[in-house]
Amino acid sequence: RWWLFKFKGIVVATKQMITEFLTNEFPQSKCVLEAIGERTSIVSHAIGFNELRPGGTVSGPLLMTVADVALYAAVLGEVGLVALAVTSNLSISFLTKPAADKDIVGYAKLTKVGRTLVMGDVMLYSRGVEQPVAQVMGTYALPANG
Repeated sequence: RWWLFKFKGIVVATKQMITEFLTNEFPQSKCVLEAIGERTSIVSHAIGFNELRPGGTVSGPLLMTVADVALYAAVLGEVGLVALAVTSNLSISFLTKPAADKDIVGYAKLTKVGRTLVMGDVMLYSRGVEQPVAQVMGTYALPANG
């Protein structure tokens, strides 16, 4: 099954482990885990015709998906491969129109890791563009038995 490594008492899942887990548990997702770090992750999603809405902008639901997956990956990297960790809150502020021809990249940072709740922030960018397109705040609920 899934292997977990303990480092200084903290359960850590590697990028490869999280990628395999996401592929198996969420095969419909087109998000790509680019990096995992201490309380952080970077996730991207390619943008094509199907991800655009009228007016040539990336759809809001896609931006929320990238943010949610980025938070989930950061949570998994911090607490281990917990399939039943669920989003309990996700709030997005749209800042500027994303580029229609560039991948969306989400940079997640966990701000609080508790026994039952994990909170974090995600900044979303069009790849290669300095100005963020959205800021997301989210909370994950962890199952009682971890």
